[in-house]
Amino acid sequence: MSSQNVMSLMAVAEFVLWLALGILVWARRLHLRFPALGYYLALRVASMPVLLFFFYGQERHWFNNYAFDMYFYSYWAVYLASAFLLYFVCMEVLRSALSAFPGLQKLGALVFRWVALVSTVVSLSAIFFESSATLIIPAIADRLMDAVSILELCLLAFLCLSMNALRFSFQEMGFGISLGFGLMAANDLIVGALLARNTSLTGTLQFVYQGAILVVIGIWIVYAALPEPARQPVMVSANSAILRWNEIASALGHTGTQVAVRPAEGFVLTDVERAVEEALNRNIRKRESET
Repeated sequence: MSSQNVMSLMAVAEFVLWLALGILVWARRLHLRFPALGYYLALRVASMPVLLFFFYGQERHWFNNYAFDMYFYSYWAVYLASAFLLYFVCMEVLRSALSAFPGLQKLGALVFRWVALVSTVVSLSAIFFESSATLIIPAIADRLMDAVSILELCLLAFLCLSMNALRFSFQEMGFGISLGFGLMAANDLIVGALLARNTSLTGTLQFVYQGAILVVIGIWIVYAALPEPARQPVMVSANSAILRWNEIASALGHTGTQVAVRPAEGFVLTDVERAVEEALNRNIRKRESET
């Protein structure tokens, strides 16, 4: 069997796995907890048959050789949409992990938005705009996906480091989503770096890249199929650091009760003199009454 036929079978297997994952997510109503994940799965399931159709049409010169243009614009449109949806998926996972701490959840969402904005601006600023618009689209899409990949890796690292403090289990669907996208992000970055240095490994790296995607989808299917443990109430001590941080984060942005402070009418020593004078007067009146 030729390598092209193997890649075709792997592409078909990927579509079947995406479809199975989507059915499991909808059957278990996980899309209600993670709406952006539901939209992402719907995009992948709906776009893959169309892209495969245009890809094979390009080889067989269908549509008067316009199949390449249809595949090109469709592929990069799906790629851009996936980058935007992945940002919201990361936000949903972060909120799920911090659901027991509303203050930290609000602060974490705010910090995550600013980090995403800064990383996006920095990534897009590195683009050298070409004269042709068709070359700009892949450059912008690649930079956005690189920025989202870094966010996915940072989110996975944050969950791994703070799992005990947040009482967040690795068996929860939120961690499974972050784990899968973190592996995909690492796969994209590593394969992209290797291809940039050694183009002779293109065929081998394509199999590795596609195989990693199949493994990640398989992990998600296992997470979606297995029963998720019930999230228990988080019990922390009254003087714990995470509780104090949650209270501080909850207080941010709230003005609270306003207290009017009256300025002092005179110097502090003036009040002391008045108090001494009143004490002397009381002593004098007391002696006069005794005599």
